[in-house]
Formats: sequence, structure tokens, C-alpha cells
Amino acid sequence: MKLKSQKDFFAGLLYTVVGVAFAWGATSYNIGTGARMGPGYFPMLLGILLAIIGCVVMFVGALRSPAKDGDPIGKWAWKPLFFIIGANVLFGILLAGLPSLGVPAMGLIVAIYGLTIVAGLAGATFSLVSSLILGTVLAVGSYLAFVVALKLQFIVWPTFITG
Repeated sequence: MKLKSQKDFFAGLLYTVVGVAFAWGATSYNIGTGARMGPGYFPMLLGILLAIIGCVVMFVGALRSPAKDGDPIGKWAWKPLFFIIGANVLFGILLAGLPSLGVPAMGLIVAIYGLTIVAGLAGATFSLVSSLILGTVLAVGSYLAFVVALKLQFIVWPTFITG
């Protein structure tokens, strides 16, 4: 069995692993039936569907790809990987704080600005102005969607500002 596309094979493998993990995680909840769905029903179905799609991509796509040279996987892009994961970790820390290290919760608005600035560093070029504009659009949209429309209760501004 010769792979014609390494990219398709490993993308399908990733989808399959994530799908199986979600389906397995859903087994800890009550699945229910089709008529009376439990909280684990939807994640279970999504996990199974993702795993099936992954298998199709992994076997059909990788074995029947029209790529001439085998469509190899390139080298790892470490800089974007580091900054994107770091931006998400920073978002979580800024949103909820880190009490064990004495970092207070900074709230939604500060967390979104931190996320957009750090994630912007992942690209080939970085523009602080573009990151701040994007941060403003995301902050206003998130505030309107989550706080105003959905009425979710969480910290929006740092506690040392709001008291």
C-alpha cells in the first residue's frame, strides 16, 4: 500500500483520533435514545461522524490522490504553533486568572486583546494596529453576543477596575 498523499493520510488520522476521543469521552455521560437524547448523545454522534470522515480521508484520499510526488508533509511550523497555542493559554489565564500564582482574573475584554495580539505574532508580518482593530471588533461582538444577548454571567473587566 503506497500513500499518494501523506498530508491526507495524517489529516485523516488526526480526525479519526479526535473523533474517537470525543466519542469515548461522551460515554461518561448518559447517551439516551434517539427519542430521549441524553447529554452524551450529540457528542457521541459528532465523534463517530468525525472518525468516519477521518477514515474516509485517511484511506480514500491518501490512496487515490492525484499528487505526483506523494504530496509529502513539510517541516513543522514551530513559530505559528507556539504563538497560537500560547495565545489560547493566555486567553484562559487572562479570562479566569491563575489564583495559584496570584494572577487575578482580567476579564473578557483584556483576554480578547491579549489573544489577538499574541496570535497576530504567529504570522509572517505583524501589525499592532491590525491586531488592535481586530481585538476591538471581537471584544464588542463578544460582549454583545455573550453578555447582552445570552446574558451570561462572567467577568468582563478586571476586578481592580470594577471593584
